Amino acid sequence: MDEPMLADLERLVRCESPSSNVSALHRCADVLAEIGAERLGAAPVRSEAGGKPVLWFGPADPAVLLLGHLDTVHPLGTLAEVPYRLAGGRVYGPGVFDMKAGLVQALHAMAGAEHRDRAALLVTSDEELGSPDSRPVIEAAGRRTGAVLVLEASSEGRLKTARKGVSDYHVLFSGRAAHAGLEPDKGANACVALAHAVLAIVDLADPLAGTTVTPTVASAGTTSNTVPDQASLLVDVRAATIAEQERVDKAMRALTSPVPGVGIELRGGINRPPLEPEASARLFALARQVAVELGSPLLEGAHVGGGSDGNITAGLGVDTLDGLGAVGDGAHTRHEWVDVAALVERTRLVSRLVDRIVSGARG
Repeated sequence: MDEPMLADLERLVRCESPSSNVSALHRCADVLAEIGAERLGAAPVRSEAGGKPVLWFGPADPAVLLLGHLDTVHPLGTLAEVPYRLAGGRVYGPGVFDMKAGLVQALHAMAGAEHRDRAALLVTSDEELGSPDSRPVIEAAGRRTGAVLVLEASSEGRLKTARKGVSDYHVLFSGRAAHAGLEPDKGANACVALAHAVLAIVDLADPLAGTTVTPTVASAGTTSNTVPDQASLLVDVRAATIAEQERVDKAMRALTSPVPGVGIELRGGINRPPLEPEASARLFALARQVAVELGSPLLEGAHVGGGSDGNITAGLGVDTLDGLGAVGDGAHTRHEWVDVAALVERTRLVSRLVDRIVSGARG
């Protein structure tokens, strides 16, 4: 058990950082900056994206970029109900798995790397929202490096060698209100148009290609005796290839209403490109080799539906390997946990992997 690492993790988890609370994010960034300065001997460069904190540890043009995020899905007050605790070889607490343990591991891995002067860590604060403000920061950083290691957590220790791309849509329907009992024929029912759209949208999925198209939140109308003049629909799309993302996007933009008098407005679009297997292949092979050298179990890979900031760097054509952070389970739940023994093991893996990447880059 690494006592300094656990102490750092406890400090970080005890400082809540929901994506929607800018003040809380800055307080947690203060804590992480202090931990980083203690471990690396230098304070991070601090900036903002959309008013939220961005921290950069290390050189401006690194050979290896470690990537992580500070924000969590848990609202303020969760810690009082689900406190930080260590029990049975596991650490529990809001955000411990996704992904505060990964941030601590990243700092300790950098501190232990022989070539730490060639590695940097970028920490953003809006990943759980889809990185709307930090995306340009991540893209700029990705273009300045040759390899990206993402310290997102992993279930059962499997590295994420592929992630589906993510698209988000908000479909708005505008019709015409009328009294539902006296003159419904004078209305243009936005709810009926929404129903037709839901059925058309579901048909865009392609299970064989791994493409899911899921209507998630729908609303329409104001009172039970009024023809709805407004309706709204949110749609989540996951696709394994850019071609599939573009196919669904084109179809979403071609949606029409079969209900006379109801118009459709589409907002949103492709959010993150896929992290395709080709983007992770070189680094995954190297990581497996390093694990063997360290006497660790053979690493396995996994293709997952969830996106991360690694999708963004992979979309730039930069070699990207994800899932190098904590081993545990329960992301986005109140029972999330991290395996204590794996904290040290994964940190050693990342540290050695950084050195191997830098050595290879130097020829």
